[in-house]
Amino acid sequence: MAVLSPTDVRPSRGGRPRDPSRDGVIRAAILRLLAEVGYGALTMDAVASEAGVGKATIYRRWRTKEDLVVDTVSDLNAVEATPADTGSLEGDLRQMLHSMVGSITGPAGAAVLSLLSTVPHQPALAEAFRAGPLEVWRRSFQQVWERAEQRGEVTAGISATPVGETVSALLVQRWLLTGEPVTEAYADEVLDTVILPLLRAGGATA
Repeated sequence: MAVLSPTDVRPSRGGRPRDPSRDGVIRAAILRLLAEVGYGALTMDAVASEAGVGKATIYRRWRTKEDLVVDTVSDLNAVEATPADTGSLEGDLRQMLHSMVGSITGPAGAAVLSLLSTVPHQPALAEAFRAGPLEVWRRSFQQVWERAEQRGEVTAGISATPVGETVSALLVQRWLLTGEPVTEAYADEVLDTVILPLLRAGGATA
């Protein structure tokens, strides 16, 4: 575990060009540290130590701690939230929910939990969440619903209804509020006993 330094802002420097191959290692280190110490105790020097890179490598990428965290949050879930395309709405929703479980229970989910108390006080961070992971998941689910509409599985506009919003709501509630385990088995139960019955009962299925 890196020793935290009080220095978290330095002016950008010149020197060697940025090495893109280190980005993944650095971002993983940022997520680990956020989960362990939170935003307040996070420092640029600690990230460098945790990632096993020189301090200049960090400062070439980000000028301040806020820049570092905002950029990392903006890129969260870009891979996990890739729209599913199994050929059926049920298959797509199941795959999307499983992906969400992986995100919630992984390093990104732990980092997000540590940032929740900070977001209201950091407008740039709040915007990063809205434009980053929240928008990524919204667009991905939207594509799933649109494909289902094109296949004739659901009526048009279902994604904008409370039924459409319910798909991820119970997982997020369990994750953020109750603290109970969020598992693929729970996601399957939500889909089979709540979401699909709601779609049928509300006449949303074509």
